Order: sequence, then C-alpha cells, then structure tokens
Amino acid sequence: MASLLGIFARLGGIVALILLVITLLSQLIALVGFLLAAVKVAIVVIFIAVVVMIVFAILRDRSRRKHEADDF
Repeated sequence: MASLLGIFARLGGIVALILLVITLLSQLIALVGFLLAAVKVAIVVIFIAVVVMIVFAILRDRSRRKHEADDF
C-alpha cells in the first residue's frame, strides 16, 4: 500500500510539473505576442510622425520661399 502511494505521489508531481510548464509557456507566448504588437504599433506611430514632420518641413519651405519672393 505504501509503495502504491509513493507511485501516485511521483506521478502527481510529474503531472503537476508538466501542467506548470505548459501554463508558463502559454503565458510566455502571449507576452511575446503582446510585445510584438507593441513594437508594430510603435513603428507605425514613428512612421506617421516622420511623414508629418516632412510635410511640415515642405510647407515651411514653401512659406519661406513665398516670403522671399514677396520681398523682391
């Protein structure tokens, strides 16, 4: 009877360890997915900011050239 309980204890420990590893791996995969999504969003935001800065630079240059043309 004691050896049967020992076998069940070992099997229970192994099963608990396997379930713990599966749970941790699934959470790690979810974290990596979230981080990848955050990086993609950051790349899009930076791209939009660069495009807006280019547009502002173009408009400022046009305005400056217009003022220089008006001075002559």
